[in-house]
Amino acid sequence: MILAGGEGNRLGVLSGVRAKPAVPFGGKYRIIDFTLSNCVNSGIGDVLVLTQYNPRSLNDHIGRGRPWDLDRTIGGVRILQPQVGRGNTASWYSGTADAVLQNLREVVASGAETVLVLAGDHIYKMDYERFIAAHRRSGADVTVSVREVSLEDARRMGVVDVDERNHITGFQEKPKRPTSRLASMGIYAFSADALAAWLDEARPDFGADVLPAMVAGGAKVMAHRFRGYWQDVGTLPAYFEANMALLESKPELDLYERDWLILTRSEERAPARIGADARVEQSMISHGCVVEGIVERSVLSPGVRVGRGAVVRDSIIMFDAVIEAGAVIDHAIIDKEVHIGRGANVGVGELPGAPNRANPAMLATGLVVIGKQAEVPDGASVGRNVLVDAEASTSDWPESGAVKSGATIKAGRTWNQRRTAR
Repeated sequence: MILAGGEGNRLGVLSGVRAKPAVPFGGKYRIIDFTLSNCVNSGIGDVLVLTQYNPRSLNDHIGRGRPWDLDRTIGGVRILQPQVGRGNTASWYSGTADAVLQNLREVVASGAETVLVLAGDHIYKMDYERFIAAHRRSGADVTVSVREVSLEDARRMGVVDVDERNHITGFQEKPKRPTSRLASMGIYAFSADALAAWLDEARPDFGADVLPAMVAGGAKVMAHRFRGYWQDVGTLPAYFEANMALLESKPELDLYERDWLILTRSEERAPARIGADARVEQSMISHGCVVEGIVERSVLSPGVRVGRGAVVRDSIIMFDAVIEAGAVIDHAIIDKEVHIGRGANVGVGELPGAPNRANPAMLATGLVVIGKQAEVPDGASVGRNVLVDAEASTSDWPESGAVKSGATIKAGRTWNQRRTAR
């Protein structure tokens, strides 16, 4: 069961139009591709994806599951959403455990003895077969995959205390003063009977409610230590750094490993084309891209166009974005189908710059984030930590085209107004 309904508020405009697991990552992928690929590579062919928030993009991406060989008559992948209707006691999911509880009948009907509960919004490679084998050998009611983190990171995660046999003796969700550096990865192996026994409406979340109750109630709760690459990309800086880390000469996350491929839904497009006057350094350029300018230390999704004389530096540019001639993009995240006008300068000034005034906790490292299908006018000048709403048009910008660090550009027209204007 893959939990893929998260809103992901800390990703700002990137998750404003899609569920967090559907956010593009690493050029051609979506975040959920890593969990789905781990399932397939681990020999798991019966997968339930639980969605809720803005599910359309995720539904379109997964479809019938063909890219992952999950379009099967028996088993395969099924996408489940909250069922709310007249006379129906079900409601919107109130938490991770509640999402599983509302779909528990699917587990019972499958006859499964072991149930994996997985987060759909993390970047990692993991052989679940080994994890399940360790869970079954121990005879645990639930096994929690854990890894060592810094004390600072532990404050925003679920932290476990363990004894010498890796029994979990304590579980704290986002503690102010962590007693351990072992953090839950949000990856659980349950015996089906224990899962059914410990789920109820009073305990809506696994980390905050179910697991602490199991530890306190005498259930056998085990820790399984994971030492591979794993990254929670739930904040804009973490998302940006995880993408940039792929550009290292020997990245910790190897996307080119043939025996553990990360699979995805991929459109047929022409090969990338690099123009005669273009220059590309230490970057990932996806299929369908046309580069006539300069690209340095950046990740380009399929269909991106970089015009003559344009410069893209230390940035993430998503599907079908257009960077017109002479524009400069520096330290930015540009969402799908964004149009950057000729001669525009996005990311002006020294890093980190003034924090975003509307969301200082979200944008303070110097990133500029431009939402899906937004337009940046010709000749615009954009400072650091600027946030541009999805579908913001050129009419939403100041007449001067200059936007200081820390500003936010709001989309001013409704969908009907934009449709009429077209």
